[in-house]
Amino acid sequence: MTYLRKHLKPITVAAACVAIGAAGSAIATAGAASTGTTTTTASGSGASSTNAKTARARGAGVRALERRTVQANVVVATKTGFATVTIERGFVQSVSGQRLTIREGTKKATYKTVTLTIPSNAKVRDNRQASTLSALTAGQRVAVVQAPQRTWVIARSAPTP
Repeated sequence: MTYLRKHLKPITVAAACVAIGAAGSAIATAGAASTGTTTTTASGSGASSTNAKTARARGAGVRALERRTVQANVVVATKTGFATVTIERGFVQSVSGQRLTIREGTKKATYKTVTLTIPSNAKVRDNRQASTLSALTAGQRVAVVQAPQRTWVIARSAPTP
């Protein structure tokens, strides 16, 4: 079993906890600032409807966090201690041998530019197909996930109108 698959749930839980904590803080802040009254529903159907809406909102928050993440360092517990997983997302600027230069950020704003040395045993995917690092082209969206035992490079071309 690959390292990322083995630790995907703890990474997802960590990201969800961050998103839920931020959402809870925003809700608490908004609740403290409002002066309106709160009513509760005693019927079961109203409560389950509210719970379903809350669950969808939490899921939407996690998805928004995943879409907006530019760079992340996640520490996960392993059987032998702890491991750090690094995620870098952005746009390919250049590829030279095993060195990949990424402009981290969005289409309109740059967070920073980083040059990563990609190991030769890295798994490279280009538009959901197995590929090589040298096949990546400038301007492609890319995510690089570096774990202690494996590196993944996932690239995709911008959709054509």
